[in-house]
Amino acid sequence: MPFRYFIDSDIETMPTAPSSRTQVKRIARNASYDPALLHAIVDAAYLCHVAFADAQGNHCIPTACWRSGDYLYIHGSNGSRMLKALAAQDCCVTITHLDGLVMARAAFNHSMNYRSAMVYGRFETVGEADKRPALEAFMEHLAPGRQAQVRAGNEQEYAATTVMRIALLEAACKVRSGPPNDAAADLGIAVWAGVLPLALARGAPQPDARGTAELPAQLPDYVHAWQD
Repeated sequence: MPFRYFIDSDIETMPTAPSSRTQVKRIARNASYDPALLHAIVDAAYLCHVAFADAQGNHCIPTACWRSGDYLYIHGSNGSRMLKALAAQDCCVTITHLDGLVMARAAFNHSMNYRSAMVYGRFETVGEADKRPALEAFMEHLAPGRQAQVRAGNEQEYAATTVMRIALLEAACKVRSGPPNDAAADLGIAVWAGVLPLALARGAPQPDARGTAELPAQLPDYVHAWQD
């Protein structure tokens, strides 16, 4: 299912929020609880932010993420303060893609175009039997086909790594796209208005010249795809 966008002036009937803490109240017409949209926002991300608390206070830490089925996954060292805390408490995970700055004719009508998701719940630790497939799925998320080419993780590396997942069941998306939402009385103001688009830009791949092995003449498909 493609992304579905809502501008500030849209009036849509939204499905019921899965919980009171996921109920979007501010510009609720921009909200969606559609699992397909949630999955698309997560799949487009390499990073998420995880908010939690410990004895030192409140924290919001960026970390790599990926999705498999109805779960969002993260990983880290067994000694990670964040991973230890997440096993014992609920948390909030956020993902945001900024798509543009919306320049209105009135200062207070400026906005941003974006796709965002918030996920609530508690992470669970992935068992040893499922750890390897989960980390292989992470590699495929980063670069499809690369897992079969690199040195696989060894027993020591896997033993030192914790993989956790959180169900994508208690979540809300909020999305805006489109032009500024100026009042009719402001349309005659002589100032430029519109959208300044933003997007992640993929640069040219930068090979590491330190390797000693002879490489195939043709670059891997995922490198070609990155350049495209």
